Amino acid sequence: MTDTMTSLPPTSAALVAPSYKPTHPEQFKVHFGENLSSKLITTRAYAKDEVIAKIEGTTFAAKRYTTVQTGIDEHVELNSDLVYMNHSCGPSCVFDTDAMVVRATRDLVAGDEMTFFYPSSEWDMDQPFACWCSAPNCVKMVQGAKYLTESQLEGQAVMSHIRELRKTALGGRQPRFGTLGQMP
Repeated sequence: MTDTMTSLPPTSAALVAPSYKPTHPEQFKVHFGENLSSKLITTRAYAKDEVIAKIEGTTFAAKRYTTVQTGIDEHVELNSDLVYMNHSCGPSCVFDTDAMVVRATRDLVAGDEMTFFYPSSEWDMDQPFACWCSAPNCVKMVQGAKYLTESQLEGQAVMSHIRELRKTALGGRQPRFGTLGQMP
């Protein structure tokens, strides 16, 4: 009889963590968990609305699960630890593709997870997924802003290209949901 534990593949943490070099060590770092889970956590405190990082060093790319939508037909690879920001319907950050910065939505302390509301920048996602964030306003299925009602987008910091796409989808009527000025 063989020991099945010794024949299991190593976890993502065991594979990645030893060679990991943070891209923004003074601001945040990746926490690699078991079973291919990871998250981005702050390495210091941030005040609400404070810029955590500039979004720099991006490259244009075809839409895929690792890209962020920055325009109506534009997607970029982040090429930094920002790619590890998870989704939340009650996000701790705004991924502001208009100003190309990440900003805190509330006061954060060192060790807090950095999350953003994916439909704030994504119209039609490459890989939709079920959301288990447990936020009171959880959308349950994260597919992109195209699939959400205006009330589901209300109170979220929605990027200009998403507002423009929504306006087109509404036949020219201005959407009623949040802008960066109405950030939660």
